[in-house]
Amino acid sequence: MADVRQRGRSRAQAVPAPLRWAATGLLVGAALLATAAAARAENTFRFAFQGNLNTLDSYQYNETFTTATMSNVYEGLTRRDKEMKIIPALATGWEVTDDGLKWRVHLRPGVKFANGDPFTADDVLYSLDRLRAPGSDIKGRVPSDMKAAKVDDVTVDFILTKPNPLLNATWDSWPIFDKKWSEANNAVAPSSTADKNPGYAVLHANGTGPYMVESHEIGVKTVFVRNPNWWGKPEGNIDRIEFTPIASSATRVAALLSGQVDWVDPVPVQDQDRVSGNADTALLTAPELRTIFLGLDQARDELLYSNIKGKNPFKDQKVRLALYQAINEDAITQRIMRGQATPSALMISPALFDRAGEFKRHPYDPEASKKLLAEAGYPDGFEVTLDCPNDRYVNDEAICQAVVSMLARVGVKVTLNAQPRAKHFTQIGEAGGHSTSFYLLGWTPDGYDSLSVFNNLVRCRAPGVSVSNDGGYCNPKVDALVDAFSVEGDKAKRDGLIAQAYDILLNQDVGYLPLHQQALSWGVSKKFTVVQRPDNWLIFDWIKKN
Repeated sequence: MADVRQRGRSRAQAVPAPLRWAATGLLVGAALLATAAAARAENTFRFAFQGNLNTLDSYQYNETFTTATMSNVYEGLTRRDKEMKIIPALATGWEVTDDGLKWRVHLRPGVKFANGDPFTADDVLYSLDRLRAPGSDIKGRVPSDMKAAKVDDVTVDFILTKPNPLLNATWDSWPIFDKKWSEANNAVAPSSTADKNPGYAVLHANGTGPYMVESHEIGVKTVFVRNPNWWGKPEGNIDRIEFTPIASSATRVAALLSGQVDWVDPVPVQDQDRVSGNADTALLTAPELRTIFLGLDQARDELLYSNIKGKNPFKDQKVRLALYQAINEDAITQRIMRGQATPSALMISPALFDRAGEFKRHPYDPEASKKLLAEAGYPDGFEVTLDCPNDRYVNDEAICQAVVSMLARVGVKVTLNAQPRAKHFTQIGEAGGHSTSFYLLGWTPDGYDSLSVFNNLVRCRAPGVSVSNDGGYCNPKVDALVDAFSVEGDKAKRDGLIAQAYDILLNQDVGYLPLHQQALSWGVSKKFTVVQRPDNWLIFDWIKKN
């Protein structure tokens, strides 16, 4: 995909004609228009994020902001309540039979997509095919060998080859698409992020959710309006949502303080006192479930971006450990994050794994790092490029700059390649052929369980499997443990298997370099009440004007 952040312009055609403003001549006077506009403004919520909404097709990016924002338009079979519990959405219920190998899912009758098409079992089966199609970045949402069968228009069977007690944990982040609409608009498969011409679903939307897309201009503004025919009972009272990307932290905060926008994310740590001290705004902070980490290419025989030719330093565990021990995460937490992060020894938040306290980070020790590099045959270090987003995570580019400086002290010369997240994710991801040697990434596990971490980031990479394992880590022993804990029903036994897998991955192999869990930091106008979920999802239907 070419730089759609600047090129995409479209009026979303999912909005029924009565909701589109049109010239009505003498039938509508200027006073009536002014009154309608004022009323609409009264029920408008305006929000800003540091990056663009690069696509309306959340199959295209396995990225939290895209998934969360578009979940207000496209629904899954389930959703999560304010306590993060799984509750019905497009599915009203399910039962598991055949020793855990069949899930019979009962679909909500009478649901319609925004354009009026009925929602049926055919849309679920189609959406499963779409999830697995080339270009999809969310293949890990369901088991790669799961099959689906239509029982009738409101019943679907999911058939497994092995039990999966967490099968429904990711349904909320698997959006159901309209088969008829997709086929009519040549949007059967999602566009790859590498496609130069954005597909129809990148610029248009047609979901079953509480909101519809009225207009979408990438890099400028996206407008969402209430879906008057939504099957659910609205909780909030906002009729219109306007999103504007504001890359500059200073500009974003100024827009909130001046009342130009009503919500911003993130609020930089240096501006948090200004937001909390302002009479008209509030600061909402809490631990986030996302883990920020560094990945390394361990698959190629020669790194793409390094001065070392004929071999790959990162295949050597000593080199990976050397980089780990050269990075002072405590300094990053205190100086770069200003205390708004928690150093991590794992690839998952401690809130999501009961045995997380058993794991400790490898100690920061530059001298030990130099010794390890010498033992590995790099006494003078080597050169490598670090790929980093500059508009996705809290202080992402500053974190990478700190890593560059720290590694220089042990002789590893790092060239920083910081770029907008759309380009970053495309380059390092499946669409770009995982073209990276060393990279920064963050991960919030869908399903809120370690299985997401291992299925997406750790398993040996294969077609449709572990597509976000951009460094190509692979250990069959770990895969065997994942196979075991994915079907284990006893929590204590399951946690033990997970702990063994983490021990091999991070203590023995040093397959990744975990950094920290960043903190949520939202700024919001006191005119509104919002719900801050720990996964950083802004749910439009929970927003209330006070």
